[in-house]
Amino acid sequence: MLDLYGNQIGSRLLLGTARYPSPAVLADAVKRSGTDIVTVSLRREAVGGRSGNVFFDMIRALGVRVLPNTAGCHGVSEAVLTAKMARDVFQTNWIKLEVIGNHDTLQPDVFGLVEAARILCGEGFEVFPYTTDDLVVAERLLEAGCKVLMPWCAPIGTAAGPLNLSALRSMRAHFPGVPLIVDAGIGRPSHATTVMELGFDAVLLNTAVAGAGDPAAMAEAFAKAIDAGRQAFGAGMLEPRDMAVPSTPVIGKAVFA
Repeated sequence: MLDLYGNQIGSRLLLGTARYPSPAVLADAVKRSGTDIVTVSLRREAVGGRSGNVFFDMIRALGVRVLPNTAGCHGVSEAVLTAKMARDVFQTNWIKLEVIGNHDTLQPDVFGLVEAARILCGEGFEVFPYTTDDLVVAERLLEAGCKVLMPWCAPIGTAAGPLNLSALRSMRAHFPGVPLIVDAGIGRPSHATTVMELGFDAVLLNTAVAGAGDPAAMAEAFAKAIDAGRQAFGAGMLEPRDMAVPSTPVIGKAVFA
């Protein structure tokens, strides 16, 4: 089980809800994924509008936990205000915190992120910060009150997979007791398996599933890949070697004249 702010979560796949072809396709993908948590952006629909209310009612009907996010926010005050609106709408203190600093890469503004995290943690939010793989930034977020970290492995929506395995490996080693959820840039189930084999606790996906030819089938594929990676990590994988090692013992083998 995955412990997130004292809540025991069964699935290690978190699923986004944007860019699906239809609500029915989204609902099917959520079901096939087996996820316990979906992320929702208040900026996707007008909160006060009819379409927004219908969308949020549909999300609630999925029977999973909602992790609202501040997607699209480019400043501290905007992100904090959006988080407060999300708490009112979804009646949860959970918030995935995004403070975007670059329009092209959607890389987080780590300075604004830490400031916003400190404000929200001080107001009782349980913050899931979307951050880089920088250890110093991670330390600052933990000092601000975050108990979960969500490092990227590539820019949002690129499907490039983990670009800096060394940095991700270092982050896992540096924060052994902190839940780490890889967020952004994963495009294939094999990418998810790779980061889970490093010992990460979960993966958050959106574009790779929503943009697939069959989102529901892809969601199930990712769920299986994540489970496989986690099981492999727990089993203790054989590390690469410089020399060949025979699988058949040399000592005691038959010698023919």
